[in-house]
Amino acid sequence: MSKKRTQYSGEFKAKVALAAIRGEETVPQLASWYGIHPTQINSWKRHLIEQAAELFARSDGTGKDKGSIDDLHRVIGQLTVERDFLARKLNH
Repeated sequence: MSKKRTQYSGEFKAKVALAAIRGEETVPQLASWYGIHPTQINSWKRHLIEQAAELFARSDGTGKDKGSIDDLHRVIGQLTVERDFLARKLNH
């Protein structure tokens, strides 16, 4: 029987990746401490370093892109039109 994959929270990944970046312990030491493969820690560390610039690039502070807000408004409009259409069809 195969073992189910362990899914780690984002907070846990960030904690381990930051510990690896700080360099107070080596990656193999962290791996044995947390019970994670060293390759996984290096992957989380690389991902954190690559995505760190995006944390400071957001100018509005909400973390939402203007494009995604426009897409949501478009979907809301579409759903409103569909709802009104179906309501008229059911009333006749």
